[in-house]
Amino acid sequence: MQKKLNRILVIMFTLLLSLVLAQSTIAQPPAPAKEPMPKFPMSIDPDPRVEQRKYHFTETDEDLGYVLYVSSKVSKDKKNPLIVALHGLGGDANFIVRDRLVDLAEEGGYIAVGPLGYNVGGWYGSPVITFGGRPVDPPNLTELSEKDVMNVVAMTQKEFNVDENRIYLMGHSMGGAGAIFLGQKYKEKWAAVAAIAPAAFTMLPDRAEILTTFRDAKLPVMIVQGTEDYAVEIQYTRQWIETMKELNMDYYYLEFPFGDHGTIIADGMPDIFRFFSRYTKAGKIKIERPVFFNRKKPPVSE
Repeated sequence: MQKKLNRILVIMFTLLLSLVLAQSTIAQPPAPAKEPMPKFPMSIDPDPRVEQRKYHFTETDEDLGYVLYVSSKVSKDKKNPLIVALHGLGGDANFIVRDRLVDLAEEGGYIAVGPLGYNVGGWYGSPVITFGGRPVDPPNLTELSEKDVMNVVAMTQKEFNVDENRIYLMGHSMGGAGAIFLGQKYKEKWAAVAAIAPAAFTMLPDRAEILTTFRDAKLPVMIVQGTEDYAVEIQYTRQWIETMKELNMDYYYLEFPFGDHGTIIADGMPDIFRFFSRYTKAGKIKIERPVFFNRKKPPVSE
């Protein structure tokens, strides 16, 4: 199942990047994938441990789905940490709230929630990238996508005894762009933010301003990237990292020399959870086990 998931993600986002770059001046597009584009929306068998939910989205008078996992260690009698996970383009939150994320959420006593972002290509408030230059549909998609995420966060906080000092935001690809955008926009909400292969191409020209917001808010950021990622090529992610260095930010960069667009989701999760475990909104937490980055090979293989 994990290999199937990785294959779908790699095909899909390689084609996405080819289409995006063909319309832009960012760089020359990579070679197109050799397999046909999956049809939207994509689907995958959910992790059986994850609850499939819906709520009524009053802004458009329709029901939207989201997913939820609650560790057996979560209790109403104590404050519990929350992770908000944003999925990539074309699928729903079952593509990220599964497998390693769920294993680690169970171990660490987390609540994990995955919003839809209004639809499978909502971009969570960050600038929308469409296929073939098509118009954004509906025109207020960014607003709706952002609203859906924050609605789900608010509902989760209302239902559970969430520690307001330990709410974390993460996302993959499109969700990585969303994590950067929502991270800086709602900087007071999060204890830390992690972006996996962030497809934040359209925000690159504004990265200094965006990252200055993170720095000034003392909001730590982690970026995970694979060198063999032909959907979100490493050259774009390294531009974000160079600016983080220039701004002297509190950041961590985890680079997998053998990682592609799909494998880094599971491979990067242990370090993302260790990163989150270091921070509350009040500051760093001392942990016994040090955090290591820039691995020579994926941790799953170690």
